[in-house]
Amino acid sequence: LPCSSFPPRSSRFRPQFVSLPSSSSSAIMTPWIKNYPPFDREAWKTFPSTYMRGAWALTPLCLGFYLGLPWWGYFLVAALTTPLIFAGFMYMGSRLQNPWPKGGDATEWLEFKNPKDAARYKNKRIDMETLYEMYFDQELDFKHPDLHHVLTHRHEFVTFEFSIVGHLKFLITQWVPEVLSHSRRQDTEQVTDHYNRGDKQKITDEGEDDFYGCFLGDRMVYTSGITYTGEETLEQMQDNKLALVCNKIGLKKGDRHLDIGCGWGSLVNFSAKNFDTKVTGVTLAENQVAYATKVAEKWGVKDKVRYLCRDYRDIPDEKFDKVTCLEMAEHVGVKNFSTFLAQVRELMEDDGVFFLQIAGLRRAFQYEDLIWGLFMAKYIFPGADASMPLGWVVTQVEAAGFEVAHVDTIGIHYSLTIKKWFENWRKNKAQIVAKYGERWYRIFHLFLAWSSIISGTGPATCFQLTLHKNLNAFNRKQFITSRLKSESHAPTLPVDGYAKAGAMNGNGTSNGSK
Repeated sequence: LPCSSFPPRSSRFRPQFVSLPSSSSSAIMTPWIKNYPPFDREAWKTFPSTYMRGAWALTPLCLGFYLGLPWWGYFLVAALTTPLIFAGFMYMGSRLQNPWPKGGDATEWLEFKNPKDAARYKNKRIDMETLYEMYFDQELDFKHPDLHHVLTHRHEFVTFEFSIVGHLKFLITQWVPEVLSHSRRQDTEQVTDHYNRGDKQKITDEGEDDFYGCFLGDRMVYTSGITYTGEETLEQMQDNKLALVCNKIGLKKGDRHLDIGCGWGSLVNFSAKNFDTKVTGVTLAENQVAYATKVAEKWGVKDKVRYLCRDYRDIPDEKFDKVTCLEMAEHVGVKNFSTFLAQVRELMEDDGVFFLQIAGLRRAFQYEDLIWGLFMAKYIFPGADASMPLGWVVTQVEAAGFEVAHVDTIGIHYSLTIKKWFENWRKNKAQIVAKYGERWYRIFHLFLAWSSIISGTGPATCFQLTLHKNLNAFNRKQFITSRLKSESHAPTLPVDGYAKAGAMNGNGTSNGSK
């Protein structure tokens, strides 16, 4: 495979600074993904967060005193008023602070099915929530065939404003209860509804997922890939990522490896095939277990892997040398995050290594970040509220007794990965619409196009943390070699699991490629 010989880092994917034509020594940075015009509404600079926190604290106190409630009534009132106060501040802030530039014509980019809607948005911007709801309901289409291109121009015709009707209703009726609960039942329902969408019989008989396979490609990995040149295929990027993870944790023959949130088993099977490890994969989705088991049989590693279809809280009380968790911890939720980390620590040997890849947000937020996050929570990843800034994640892992060996931010890699998912989704439109309907196609169409831009311009990103128990006797010297190997992209391991398993044909395509 191409990833078995890592090419050098390409300078074209470093930020490019262009000198201004004037004699000034100032410089401007060329954006990775163009924004027309590049427009930053830096809400974090002007948002009155101190006043909002004050309102959170004082409002229930005043109401409790006025109503003559007992001391415990403060917490009850706080639970009721906190989302309302948050919504009020976001509503005013997204409209009154850093106002959008005048002008903008949504009809230049959108084709409205109802003439009244076309007249309403003539020479006027449309808020993003209204846009995507109308698109899902087939009340509008995009005039340009490439939605990714349209959304790079979004600042010309879109606003990102918090709405009382849509967003507040979602916060009160769905988001807040989910954040506060994160029960086994809730997590099971959300995960199985999302990841069991493919045809299980087709997975069992043919080893193909007819929903996720339409954009994830042959590797069936629903996490960020890694690029070293920017020119790799989606499959090569995912192979790069699997190899990089194995490098970072120092995987070796005989290791007991636990992968929490194993998805379709790509890392589990890869680890067993290339390193002769004993691997346990855990997921709540039956379809994923069926698919992963099928691949393990094909690769001849069924005796080395174990797939458990269960909640992470029910992982057997065993000890593992290496633990990996790629973009599953977000679904644990803020409420259960510290408990989850404590559980992982207990599952590890004292000299074990824990690799955590987790999607996150920037602390210096803009209003688009908020609107995108609410969209994702409603339509794509309900319950994934532990997507937080890096500082929060580091604080949590250190409080749980871990030491951070190293951290990488791979948001730009995610941007390129999702862009390739987006292209695959478009290619398979007919198949998706025929089986799952126009609405599901449109939801993921917008999700992939928008998220590729979001992860490439800063609102959201992804972090890779290599962790170990913070014990005096731990051998930290091992990370000198592994870190340097990762950064130099040296071929430190045989990345041939797919080729040896017969998944790749001589022309570089797979037997089940779409």
